[in-house]
Amino acid sequence: MIKMQNVKKTYPNGVQALNGIDLQIDPGEFVYLVGQSGAGKSTFTKLIFREETATSGEIYVSGKDLTKMKRRDVPYLRREIGVVYQDFKLLPKMTIYENVAFALEVVEETPRNMRKRVMEVLDQVGLKNKARFIPDELSGGEQQRVAIARAIANYPKLLIADEPTGNLDPDTSWEIMKILEEINASGTTIIMATHSKEIVNTIKRRVIAIEDGLIVRDQHRGDYGYEA
Repeated sequence: MIKMQNVKKTYPNGVQALNGIDLQIDPGEFVYLVGQSGAGKSTFTKLIFREETATSGEIYVSGKDLTKMKRRDVPYLRREIGVVYQDFKLLPKMTIYENVAFALEVVEETPRNMRKRVMEVLDQVGLKNKARFIPDELSGGEQQRVAIARAIANYPKLLIADEPTGNLDPDTSWEIMKILEEINASGTTIIMATHSKEIVNTIKRRVIAIEDGLIVRDQHRGDYGYEA
């Protein structure tokens, strides 16, 4: 699914965010990405869906060489990747239905298939009865569930979740984790950046720890191992 070889990233201001990353993530894995703020986690995830490009090294996602990928091919890569953000990034004036449908409009899905798929994913996250609401009418946890529904609408092979529970209370965080586990169980690879020691230590999955732009630990079914 994902392979990185000696990946380095230096920003124009001279900050070296990644300094020689080597790893492989297989299809169907659930991987936690942990480390202090500024360690390089965000840069790592941005490289995977080509929001950023590596300064050097090789990155492969689903067999595609991202370091040689032409700009016109990036949208096709992103159709295979869903992204969930800590701050949801929902369109405030659109209904919940319209927010999810937007992801399908981009790929020019037919109206009939769009309606069917939107209601499927809203049902999957438990919000089928709130399709006509707007984001401000939902709780934070409900908004995050909408963001997840939107991210999986296109049947992505890979889901990147960037601090998906960071703004949520503990009970709601566990609800979100249950949904992510179900998505992973259906075959979707998940990379989740998190500061939550409790989640990582309770739901045991592979843990990749980044510190100063380097992988300092790669442990299957490991613990957080860092102070948040």
